[in-house]
Amino acid sequence: MNTPVSEAIAAARALRLPLIVEHAEALADQARDAHWTFEEYLAALLSRQAAAREANGVTARIRRAHFPRTTTLEDFNYTWQPSAPRQLIDHLATSTFVTARDNVVLLGPPGVGKTHLAIGLGIKAAGHGHTVAFKTAIEWIDELADAHAHGQLAARLHDLDKTDLLIIDELGYIPLDADAANLMFQLVSARYETGSIIITSNLEFARWGQALSDPTVAAAMIDRLVHHAEIIALKGESYRTRTRRAKQNLDHPTSVA
Repeated sequence: MNTPVSEAIAAARALRLPLIVEHAEALADQARDAHWTFEEYLAALLSRQAAAREANGVTARIRRAHFPRTTTLEDFNYTWQPSAPRQLIDHLATSTFVTARDNVVLLGPPGVGKTHLAIGLGIKAAGHGHTVAFKTAIEWIDELADAHAHGQLAARLHDLDKTDLLIIDELGYIPLDADAANLMFQLVSARYETGSIIITSNLEFARWGQALSDPTVAAAMIDRLVHHAEIIALKGESYRTRTRRAKQNLDHPTSVA
């Protein structure tokens, strides 16, 4: 004999609501024991389905971002990197800068945590419902160059404008020729006040003209990036170098006479 719960399960199965199918009967028993109202039972069922759907959505957004690895803000070692402004980073982790279409610029030598922070902020943004795309500067340029070669640059830039947050990693590690610099400028310019960018660079702003082959293009790009941006300058020695040296010291401790 069909019961109200079995009918609800059948309906949930038809509607492809697997969490309701899974929990309806157990929650019904709990509801009877605790004397829940119908409304409380329904709310408990729907909240489980909604939470699962949101978790799946976050997972999908993180997967589509194509992060090179999963490094979270919770994993960031502020002891190793005391120059990182923790209070500001905690604020950026709320992703309000993405809603406001502002930018984040992370500057500093290799190995000081720029990419870790960029990925961590990107994961937070995905968790807050924003779409994210991660690529190195060279990968973005290759993508845009291919679109340009096929007469689709404007269309690709328009498509990217639908992504809430773009992360451009490692600008300046490889010098760009004039054509590549122009493509990077077009990407940044297309996002100006319409979408957020996180960009990491090993170069201070004064050296971007050299990296982009044209001081004028560099100045125009910096102007658009920093108009609405938080700029974080990280200092210190490479984390990888320090950990390698620490390991060597453990493996070969200095003897004391």
